[in-house]
Amino acid sequence: MPLSNNQKEKISTLLERKIEDKLKRYARESYSMPFLTRLIQDSEKVASYSFIHSIATTLGMSIYEDVSKIIAEETADECFTKYDIGGVLSREQKSVINDIVRKLRNKEEKVNHDKEVQLVLSATPKDGTAQNEGRIADFYMFRDGLEHYFEIKTVKPNIDVFTKSKAKLLEWIARRRKTVKVFLAFPYNPYHPKPYERFTEQGLLERSKEFLIGNEYWNFLGGDNIFDELLDLFDSVGKDYKDKIKEKIQQVAREKMQH
Repeated sequence: MPLSNNQKEKISTLLERKIEDKLKRYARESYSMPFLTRLIQDSEKVASYSFIHSIATTLGMSIYEDVSKIIAEETADECFTKYDIGGVLSREQKSVINDIVRKLRNKEEKVNHDKEVQLVLSATPKDGTAQNEGRIADFYMFRDGLEHYFEIKTVKPNIDVFTKSKAKLLEWIARRRKTVKVFLAFPYNPYHPKPYERFTEQGLLERSKEFLIGNEYWNFLGGDNIFDELLDLFDSVGKDYKDKIKEKIQQVAREKMQH
């Protein structure tokens, strides 16, 4: 199902607000980058790097979660960002999860999400205790009678991030004490058009069942071709702000030269 006009307007407004806020509030945290400026020999390029990195950080922090909600809310019964899953974890549940992750890391087992879910649900929740760490899902939706929980991460995590995310997804199932959908999601594939092959992933997650990348994720939320429509919206807003962003970069470069 294509994006509705209402969704397109909401996403465009969100992007415009984020860029406008960045243009107004952005200021260099550091005016001295002695090694980089001497290597690059171009103050404007250094300023450009700094500003673009700041925008990328803003995208990574919240915008993908907000866009996810806008896309999903017209077909889901309910959806929220920063959703508190709640629940408790028992010693046995944590032991089972740690064992699953350890065996995957050591190549003693091959990833099998359905089997792992059953192992987690078979562990007793008796004497469980509240655990604040890991209880917040970046995005949640209830659709087709099922709870869906998402961890949205930057696209090139190290092995420790993959390991912690795997454990967190299994813990979410343990907290809910029933079959729920849990996913690690990446907003895009940095290796496109090649498939995502990150050496740090190490076979910890089963593709499609608990690991969604780029168009898989966005199309899962909104239907076929949503990813392409989303890119078109970003492109349109980017063109509208191209001159303002260029002007801001030049301003930051001038300020740097004065210090």
